[in-house]
Amino acid sequence: MGMSVIKNLRVSVVIPVYNEAAHLDACLQAIAAQTVSPHEVIVVDNNSDDDSAAIARSYDFVTLIHEPRQGVVHARNRGFNAATGDIIGRIDADTLLVEDWIATLQRLFSDNSLGAVSGAVTYHDLPWRLFLGQLDLTFRQWIANGMGREVFLFGSNMALRRSAWRKVRRHVCNTGGMHEDFDLAIHLHETGARVAFDRRLRAAVSLRRFNTAMNDYWEYVWLSPKTYSLHDKRSHFRMYPVVALVVANYWLIQLLYRGYNFAQSTTALRVNPATFVD
Repeated sequence: MGMSVIKNLRVSVVIPVYNEAAHLDACLQAIAAQTVSPHEVIVVDNNSDDDSAAIARSYDFVTLIHEPRQGVVHARNRGFNAATGDIIGRIDADTLLVEDWIATLQRLFSDNSLGAVSGAVTYHDLPWRLFLGQLDLTFRQWIANGMGREVFLFGSNMALRRSAWRKVRRHVCNTGGMHEDFDLAIHLHETGARVAFDRRLRAAVSLRRFNTAMNDYWEYVWLSPKTYSLHDKRSHFRMYPVVALVVANYWLIQLLYRGYNFAQSTTALRVNPATFVD
């Protein structure tokens, strides 16, 4: 791995995992290539029945823990509670971090007013990555700019102070039917923590969510404004234009994804993280 951690901010990386053997190895390789080593990497196995746990064990810098309650929110909570760093980074098993991701977190959190942050993404399984990444950034920045202090968090590329997590962990919603990362952001706002969107925090993620039926995707994407609406936050109105644009272009995006990933287009889909029995 990279050089020793600098600036005295220890960064833990938490990765909730459910049947992610096809993606986890590349994710961990990207962590191993960081210019600054994380304080720890915690993989939370959420009842996988594939080789996910074995892959995690094959990396000597990974701590593997298990969460028996099904659902990414439970796996996330288990990992966050186990983390011992000053900063808790959270990504998905199909996230590929840019090599200065840990170093960027240390720079961003040198601002003591920052409680949590998420950043820009590109899509490693789509063509025209730079163009589509810039388009995605434009939409995310537009939403964030219009949300005032109620800025969202994006679970594939985010981090928060461990001290902020300790204040909010007994208040977050541990139920299905909403996006757990958005819910976390909302509860952080209510404790007075500053949540930010910062384009300097970069990662590549998968768009395999589009490899599903349109009604299933609609159910998933609708949870974005619904999560804010369920908490009586008016900022959810900022999301509707982008949600409508994405749904209107569903077939085009799915065609791009399946054409670029033809060999994987019929493989098992990623489980909707918001659908589970509480």
